[in-house]
Amino acid sequence: MGERTETWTVRRVLEWATADFRGRELDSPRLDAELLLASALKCTRLDLYTGMDRPLEPSELAAYRKAIARRRQREPVAHIVGEKEFWSLAFEVTPDVLVPRPDTETLVDAALHAGPGARLHDLCTGSGCAAIAIASERPELVVDAVDVSPAAVAVARRNAARHGLESRVTVHGGDLYAPLPEGARYSMIVSNPPYVPDAEIDGLAAEVRREPRLALAGGADGLDVVRRILAGAPRFLAPGGAVLLEIDPRQAAAVSQKIGSEALGVCGEVVRDLAGQERVVVFRT
Repeated sequence: MGERTETWTVRRVLEWATADFRGRELDSPRLDAELLLASALKCTRLDLYTGMDRPLEPSELAAYRKAIARRRQREPVAHIVGEKEFWSLAFEVTPDVLVPRPDTETLVDAALHAGPGARLHDLCTGSGCAAIAIASERPELVVDAVDVSPAAVAVARRNAARHGLESRVTVHGGDLYAPLPEGARYSMIVSNPPYVPDAEIDGLAAEVRREPRLALAGGADGLDVVRRILAGAPRFLAPGGAVLLEIDPRQAAAVSQKIGSEALGVCGEVVRDLAGQERVVVFRT
């Protein structure tokens, strides 16, 4: 988008940015262009379509140029605009947390179908998207969410407050079960834990490699944190409670059968995501 005297309208800058992103082989060039422009103009994507012939002010054009430059460096769009939609809710996102993904909506949906309960524990909460989405649908639930990263804890707390749920979603800092209240028992334990094998991280997409390694790296086989979650669960599960874990589809058999049965004495039910991939394992005790 060079310096030109002619008018840059919403339509023109979108067409230009989309072509630029497509030429750089970004996965979703048009969507990225729209999200970045809506952020620069402080409007919605719908507003873009109802104002295609609106000219951009110089300050707006400058802001959009900066956003385009960051995206060219494979910085995630959510980091550039500062938020991401998940479960039809907007969540603050920073480089300190994983960008919420549609895969994790499978975890939320499975939790909502796991049966009634009064208390939920969300491990490795990150932005808090799963805990907050579940709580938004289940007003009877009280949630304890935990993350080992102090920066992630701060983001999750802000997201809980953003959605008016800070009275029911308490975010703790610490390692897995360590910060939980004494004697706490939960009808559900849920987690989207780190599950990428360490050796595979350097081969991930450039955008993913910009996300916190702590939230990705799961050890040699990707299952170190999964094992710890399942091993500790019996101490905190209420009778008849359930454990729900998001996993890599390649890990489904090992988690649902061997690891789960050793830790909980039961095999897990595997739930597929919208793409048909084995994405969530549900253990009912």
